[in-house]
Amino acid sequence: MSAPVGKRLKTNIRLCTAHRALVSSKAKQNFPVSVEEALCGLSTSVLEFAYRLEALAKIFEQDSLPLSRVAAFFHQQSTREQEQAKAMLKYLSARGGQYCNKVIQRPGTDHVCALLPALELMLRQWKEEMAIMVELCQLAREHEDPHTVSVIKSCFLNPLVPKIKLLGDLLTNAHRVGCTTDSSGGFGEYLIDQLYKDLSSA
Repeated sequence: MSAPVGKRLKTNIRLCTAHRALVSSKAKQNFPVSVEEALCGLSTSVLEFAYRLEALAKIFEQDSLPLSRVAAFFHQQSTREQEQAKAMLKYLSARGGQYCNKVIQRPGTDHVCALLPALELMLRQWKEEMAIMVELCQLAREHEDPHTVSVIKSCFLNPLVPKIKLLGDLLTNAHRVGCTTDSSGGFGEYLIDQLYKDLSSA
């Protein structure tokens, strides 16, 4: 028995209901509607993540938790996420797709008061981003869109792998040197802050 029209299986890809009303208004270059919609949603997720990283950077610039190198690292990654989102939107436009302006959600960092939970939040976000990209590649394959598969893999997915590995290693080191999940701070946070030079190439 076939699924009802419009019904979708559970997915990590953000649905864009507003997008569906617009997709028929512009000529496409063999660009499947579902792939366009998924890429539109992914670009919004990346923009929200960039906003979240910027909020985390501000936390480590406060006088109560002055980790200047860590703050610079979060600023740097926020800028790179914004560049990734812009690249996605450029590709979307090049294929004849459209982007729906959406309200960017609050960063959700109010509960973060230490380095360890900030790094854990960042790692979870990158893993979620990777899962969405993998699913987007599968969706593009199902709709016979090899160009999107190639672009997502080479420009967005592959560069994410070493970043996730680096962050996993950093979290391991943070636990080893005694970083905590509360605002007590300590020598562990200072040591991680001194490792910023190792992070700058991420």
